[in-house]
Amino acid sequence: MLRIERILCPVDFSVFSARAYDYAQSLAQHYQAKLFLQHVFDFNLPAYAYYVPASYVVELQQELHKDAMLQLQEFARRPVDYGAPPERILNEGAAASTILGFAGVQAVNLIVMGSHGLQGADRISLGSVTEKVLRKACCSVLVVRSPEHDFVSPGSGQDPVQLHKILVCTDFSECSKTALEHAISIAAEYHAELSVLHVLEDMPASKDLQSTTQPLLARLEQALPPEARWRSTIITKVRIGKPYIEIIQEAAEAKSDAVIMGVRGRNALDVAVFGSTTHRVIQLGPCPVLAVHV
Repeated sequence: MLRIERILCPVDFSVFSARAYDYAQSLAQHYQAKLFLQHVFDFNLPAYAYYVPASYVVELQQELHKDAMLQLQEFARRPVDYGAPPERILNEGAAASTILGFAGVQAVNLIVMGSHGLQGADRISLGSVTEKVLRKACCSVLVVRSPEHDFVSPGSGQDPVQLHKILVCTDFSECSKTALEHAISIAAEYHAELSVLHVLEDMPASKDLQSTTQPLLARLEQALPPEARWRSTIITKVRIGKPYIEIIQEAAEAKSDAVIMGVRGRNALDVAVFGSTTHRVIQLGPCPVLAVHV
């Protein structure tokens, strides 16, 4: 059974962070989880500033800290006052390592963060902080890249996120099994339709489409626990082609509100496999992606 008890939402006060905060608030309310709203500022003087009086440096640092806390307090009240208020956390240091350190100490189950990455086949970067957190996090990470979505319904007292269609991808591995458990739970919480997708990269030349896909569809059905259909409509699908391309295409065609994918361990998004399916779907996909770490 999926347990989300502690959610961390790092913010930089951008529109991307505002979208991520929507998701964090909504998930915290649905799972009755504690929500941490964190801002990290890095106070670094240029190397040539050695002649600046120490008292001035301390005063400047205190002013920056005060201003950041005021912004964080104001941000916590927007865009929607929904559910219990978050615990506001202000830290100083390098953003990625500070976020990861806090998540580890607080035993966070889920990190929800925005990404400034731009869409396009020639783009590799999702934003340095987001990438570093994705690579090193010990928990699952929900990346909200797009600043606007039709299913977000602002309004005081309302759930800021309305998920109607969720896509979960599986290659029948152990990490895919964990991703499916997350997807079934989240779909049930939001009363969303769940599509379970397997992508076959190469179809055997000796077989036709039906004889190839039918056993895979049957295997997808077998992977579903009996109680999964009690609270959600579940559709199983098989596509043939390059995995990340087919996943993105399916999400676009089905107008999915979120994609859920398994990640093989802490270093599965590291530089050696930066062309991974999960990374490319996060980078190029049409909706937020939950990368589930085993």
